[in-house]
Amino acid sequence: MMRERFLDGVNGLRMRVLEAGDESAPCVLLLHGFPELGYSWRGVMPALAAAGYHAVAPDQRGYGRTTGWDPDYDGDLASFRMLNVVRDALALVAALGKRKVAAVVGHDFGAPVAAYCALTHPDVFQAVALMSAPFRGPPSEHFAWEKMREDLGALRPARKHYQLYYSSREANPDMWRCPQGVHAFLRAYYHHKSADWKGNRPRPLSFSSAAELAALPTYYVMERDKGMAETVAAHMPDAAAIAACRWLPERELAVYSAEFERTGFHGGLQWYRCSTDAGHTAELRALAGRTIDVPSCFISGRSDWGLYQRPGDFERMKEAACTRMLGCHLVEDAGHWVQQEKPAEVSRLLLDFLRATRA
Repeated sequence: MMRERFLDGVNGLRMRVLEAGDESAPCVLLLHGFPELGYSWRGVMPALAAAGYHAVAPDQRGYGRTTGWDPDYDGDLASFRMLNVVRDALALVAALGKRKVAAVVGHDFGAPVAAYCALTHPDVFQAVALMSAPFRGPPSEHFAWEKMREDLGALRPARKHYQLYYSSREANPDMWRCPQGVHAFLRAYYHHKSADWKGNRPRPLSFSSAAELAALPTYYVMERDKGMAETVAAHMPDAAAIAACRWLPERELAVYSAEFERTGFHGGLQWYRCSTDAGHTAELRALAGRTIDVPSCFISGRSDWGLYQRPGDFERMKEAACTRMLGCHLVEDAGHWVQQEKPAEVSRLLLDFLRATRA
């Protein structure tokens, strides 16, 4: 059974965490992505607890009921940079009274956080499972975002990359104050990136041209003149499809919509701003060439375009970035929200991985 508590003094945060299992058991730290919450691990935590682990899922900096972060677009962006969010995880482990965790597991934007936890502090984070977002290793140079902006903008019709949109001032009000309301926006967004949307048929891409990247669905490479709320509204499931959605029924979606209606999306969007800002990725470039040397695995939905949204990352992760990769798993009938869409299968894969790390 999941329980909730708040921990003060977590790298300047009052952090809300969900937990399951004996607090003295080996810890598995579960890090969510965007736009999610610690609640996103609700289907996985009971299985981890039943297998003898202490499962811990925080609302990360910028999300949910965790407080102490700056909600102003013109405020403290630096606190959201990657290595400070890693410090959040380190401080949480210490606040739990632990010196190490059996594994850190990250989904979506939680995946690079988990990756850098394992890369920079392997003594604490003794294994890592990445979901949906492959890790190619620390960058040797800042990604050419401005060139991508120009190249996609030159297409006809003009396009734009979602991470640049998420880094913009208008992204939060566009989603938070959208005409359909936050609940309907999130329903369409979750549906559009799931296996329920039959247009999700991922395939490897290349950076050979902007037109090649424009093969990505519009939730990744958007129409230039549309925001995300308008983009996903075109793919809103009908009432019958919503009623048939077992992995995210309305009562569970309401947990997300209530939180984001209250906080807005700005806290999570700050992470994207840091990732597209050369000044805030400089400390990651200083780590170029370092690898993840603890046991690792990768789990994704087979219908998840996240595998290929950055061409070459999936292959680089397997071949170079992770030196002790114990498996890459593509879960059938799952899209981007793999641990929500197929919690039993993800739980089984995580427990197999945890057993393998002890072998």
